[in-house]
Amino acid sequence: MNKKVLERHEVPVADTWDLESIFSNDEQWEQVAQQFKERVSEIDEFRGRLDESSNILFRALSKQLELEEQLGKLFTYAHMRHDQDTGNSYYAALQDQAYGLMSILEQKTAFVTPELLAMDPKVLDALVNEKDELQAFAHMFDQLKKQRDHVLSEKEEELLARAKEALLASSQAFGALNNADLEFPTIKGEDGKEVQITHGRFVSLLQSKNREVRKAAFEAVYATYESYKNTFAATLSGQVKGDIFQAQSRKYNSAREAALSETHIPLSVYDQLVETVDEHLPLLHRYVRLRKKCLEVDELHMYDLYTPIVKDVDFSVTYEEAKQKVIEAVGPLGEEYVNRLKKGFDDRWVDVQENKGKRSGAYSSGAYGTKPFILMNWQDDVDNLFTLAHEFGHSLHSDYTRSSQPYVYGDYTIFVAEVASTLNEALLHHHFIETLDDKEKKLYILNYFLEGFRGTVFRQTMFAEFEQLIHAKVEAGGSLTADELTREYYDLNVKYYGEDMVIDKEIGYEWARIPHFYYNFYVFQYATGYSAAAALSKQILEEGQPAVDRFLSFLKTGSSEYPIDMLKKAGVDMTTAEPIKQAMQLFEQTLDQMEELLEN
Repeated sequence: MNKKVLERHEVPVADTWDLESIFSNDEQWEQVAQQFKERVSEIDEFRGRLDESSNILFRALSKQLELEEQLGKLFTYAHMRHDQDTGNSYYAALQDQAYGLMSILEQKTAFVTPELLAMDPKVLDALVNEKDELQAFAHMFDQLKKQRDHVLSEKEEELLARAKEALLASSQAFGALNNADLEFPTIKGEDGKEVQITHGRFVSLLQSKNREVRKAAFEAVYATYESYKNTFAATLSGQVKGDIFQAQSRKYNSAREAALSETHIPLSVYDQLVETVDEHLPLLHRYVRLRKKCLEVDELHMYDLYTPIVKDVDFSVTYEEAKQKVIEAVGPLGEEYVNRLKKGFDDRWVDVQENKGKRSGAYSSGAYGTKPFILMNWQDDVDNLFTLAHEFGHSLHSDYTRSSQPYVYGDYTIFVAEVASTLNEALLHHHFIETLDDKEKKLYILNYFLEGFRGTVFRQTMFAEFEQLIHAKVEAGGSLTADELTREYYDLNVKYYGEDMVIDKEIGYEWARIPHFYYNFYVFQYATGYSAAAALSKQILEEGQPAVDRFLSFLKTGSSEYPIDMLKKAGVDMTTAEPIKQAMQLFEQTLDQMEELLEN
């Protein structure tokens, strides 16, 4: 682990993402942004005229998509420049400009959906049948019809579009405080020397073999969040109120119903996830007992959850080694998939290193017409290796989709977003188990899987419970104070981890550092996506080419079909609890494997 955090200008170009492939420099971005402002009014000529003729309708939709595609490139460049150095005021302003352009476009195009829904369905069908080019929009029109009861008048849609920028304020404030302004203290590392805690280093410190290092990092981070608890409570409360405002404005019964309706996911999918995971919490309690036994501690604390329970295993992984491992692991998906992966490494899709001011964590981003970029904050460990495989799953999903679909369907819904990424992780786990001869390293990987499952299925479902709880509380007329948020979050940890875990009071403040609570009911899809990926990876490894073909077809579908239907064609039915149960069986089998290996 590097003790010094690099300044952005000190990072080698080869380790940075190729944003110049979008705009050659900031000046070009500014020029295109100005042109966009001037051209956005071109959509005005179609206002009130969509039912005049098939030609007018086609031209209007084409103009809207053309402007959206250009905005996607402008926004991608601006937000990624900002994310690479959140302390850079110029790029903060650039991102603000991009949000402003987004608001302008939404205001200008606010008439389109209400006009389409105001048409007599027979008139719309006749227009579509008149012009072959409009057939490409058939699925989009069908989606609109399903949203008919929740689309407002033109003036109301324009007002909501104007409000969007203000509604983003809570999320932006959280991001600025969490990524740019918040500074963690230094602690003594394993070598006894001072090391500054950062977002990128926090998990690595929690993985330390030295329990005092883990404890010090845990307490220092959450003491920092506690000192800002009222500010974080205000930003989270603002986000929840914004979610509810938008849902109520569109005549939904709840913010959760509004969020899931965007991708046509039944509420029962969310509910059966929580119910099925709750039924299987004894498996998590069993894992906690195993961890406590292996670590040989009288009390297992929350800061003991990330450290490997296999002692004295040196399993560091450099970035170059990680690249090769990921390439080998995805081999079962075929030569074409592997070649696309290699291209991503060669063409600078990845921003590799942590630097001062860089956004924490990891993600895959980009837009139609750009490379599917990846943000990392690389540390030489197995966790970062699996994260790299995960983010490349996202990016290759995007690459397949954008190269196979027109712009209108050139993205995928959030419900299927975690499937390809988690499937890559599953293949990497399988590759390790099949190729590792070292018993201790195999135990390490088995434990890594169990811990990853804990974090992805159990923990994200706990997040989903918390998110539903805080929204329901406000919807019932309650308020969200820092103390109440902390108490509710603490109690959920008690339920999930059971009596063999000491639930340290500091974990109650973890809600303050979770960015996904600002994503409007996103987190449950990590757990559903994991379950779908577990089933699909099993099919790929057992069936071979037929399952591979189904999966690659899924990657190419984009948003041209409903997500539930896409997954059914790929081989898994998420309208039932069965995939969640199958995932739980996999967790139990891996737990059995580890316990058996430990006894031999």
